Formats: sequence, C-alpha cells, structure tokens
Amino acid sequence: LDDGGFDNLSFNRNGKVMKLLTRLSIENLLHPFQTFILGQKNLGPKIAAKYGIPLIFYGENEAEYGNPLADNTTSLRDKSYFTMKNVDEVYLGGVSIGELREKYDVDMSDLMSFLPPTAAEIEGCNIDVRYLGYYLKWTPQEVYYYAAEHTGFKARPFRTQGTYSKYNSIDDKIDDLHYYTTHVKFGIGRATYDASQEIRNNHLTREEGVALVNRFDGEFPDRYFDDIMEHLEMKPEYFHELCDRFRSPHLWKQEGGEWKLRHNVAGTGTDD
Repeated sequence: LDDGGFDNLSFNRNGKVMKLLTRLSIENLLHPFQTFILGQKNLGPKIAAKYGIPLIFYGENEAEYGNPLADNTTSLRDKSYFTMKNVDEVYLGGVSIGELREKYDVDMSDLMSFLPPTAAEIEGCNIDVRYLGYYLKWTPQEVYYYAAEHTGFKARPFRTQGTYSKYNSIDDKIDDLHYYTTHVKFGIGRATYDASQEIRNNHLTREEGVALVNRFDGEFPDRYFDDIMEHLEMKPEYFHELCDRFRSPHLWKQEGGEWKLRHNVAGTGTDD
C-alpha cells in the first residue's frame, strides 16, 4: 500500500494465542482461516475507533462468495458483522471466551485483538463500513491489473493449488488449506469460487468453468502443508482424520477407500 501512496499500519497479534485459536478452529470447525478473518474484519473498525477515522472501505461484498444476495443492495456493511454486545456470547475457534480463559489460561488482554469492538464503541464514533464494490464494478481480473499497475502487486509465479489462478487470496500460506476444507465441508472448492465469478463476468463459458472445476477442485494443497502442521504442532494424520470427520454423508461417499462426491457440477458423482 505504501507504493500506492497510502500510509498504513501493521499489527501483529500474540503468536501463541494465534496458534492456539487456529488449531482450535481446525479441530472444532475445520476452519483454518477463522483467525485470519477475525483480524481482517474486526481490526479495521477497532483501529478506526481508536484514531477517530469515520469511514472504512473493504473491497467486494461477501455476497460474491455465498453470503445472502440481498446484502449487495447496500454499500454498508451491517454492524452485526463487526460489533459485539456481550463478550460472553462470543466464541473463538468454537470455544467460549470463558473456556479460553479458564481451560487454556489465555488472558483477556491477549484475546482483545481477535474480538470485535462493542456496538457502543462504534455508535459513539459514527463509523461507517462500506464496500467499494458497490460503487465500482468489481471484476477480480480487472482489479488485479489495476493493483499491479498502481501498487506493485504481484501474482504468484505459480498456479495456486486447488484452482487455476495465481493472483487472488494469496495473503498467506494457510489460504490454500482453507479452500481445501471448504471442499471437504461443502463439496465446493477454490476452483468453483473462481470459475463461478469468471463465468458471471463473461471471462469463461460455463463449459470451460465446469472443466476447470472438474480438474482442480479439491486438489490437496501440499506446497505449504508441512509448514502449517509444524507451526500448529499438529500431526498431518490428525488433520486428515479431522477432514474425514467433517465430511457430510449427504455429500460424500467412500468407494474403494477413496472419498468421492455424490454429485458434482460435471455430473460424474457417484450418485449422478
């Protein structure tokens, strides 16, 4: 962002707590990306409240990726997404704040950076959180080209595992594993997300999208997998066991020791 002409702040959270919450989010939710998202969505409003910044912009609305389509009818992000009323009702990594403090001996001060601001804090500061994609046509490829030209953003020099693209959602090493777990839990992976958008934007035909999904969806992201497991102090075998626990029987069927989707977009599932 500094190359693009903006001042910026960097914030690093307690690494031990980050590791604990990420591990818990995998064990309880099969959601390795939750702790990252908490920072992405909660920290901005908290910093804005601290420095008296009245307006926050994010890129595209989450409705592009599965949230209710009606969310796209306004530029405003609903405050319920980034505020809390009662901290005792908040769960991180599938664990209540009380249990994190009592069972895992985590200080409240170390959890604050993962928690959203209170509704009262935001109301008192008159902070608006809006989506730039409401005002500008948000086409991922064109946004990538703009960022590359004006901020020096660089795509990966290699294809992202699980899809065919190189430039989107490459924030850190755990992104790829996150999309793999969405494939496990919901039967749709990263190639489905990418191809769906590009079909809507007329960059792909549906037939091309189906072929790409059939080829790349569910590809296991082994490039950084060992690094992640080592960091989280989790055995790879345990992670795969968790994946099997989270496979819904109405989506998956085991044949010959291999998990297969009952239905897929190509019409080649076990029950198609």
